[in-house]
Amino acid sequence: MVPISYYILLSAAIFSIGLFGVLTRRNALMFLISIELMLNAANLNFVAFSTLHGNLTGQVFSLFVLALAAAEVAVGIGIILVLYKNFSGIDVTKAVTLRW
Repeated sequence: MVPISYYILLSAAIFSIGLFGVLTRRNALMFLISIELMLNAANLNFVAFSTLHGNLTGQVFSLFVLALAAAEVAVGIGIILVLYKNFSGIDVTKAVTLRW
């Protein structure tokens, strides 16, 4: 059996990579991918602790987070399409005003 500390270290590494991507990238698509990495790191923790304690609560909560991630991607892709249409690119620093 794999110790829980390995799952926590893996989750922390994945979350750190996602946080680094959110803080350093200007591309909206990479921003969304980084947020997905952070959500998957949280899911890994939920499943690992759920398995450790022998109940299904963490796994069910992980399914809810996956549904939230799917909705976030749908809204994010819509925002990216509007950014591309209005600013001819998906660089989030170009969109500094809300005016057309």
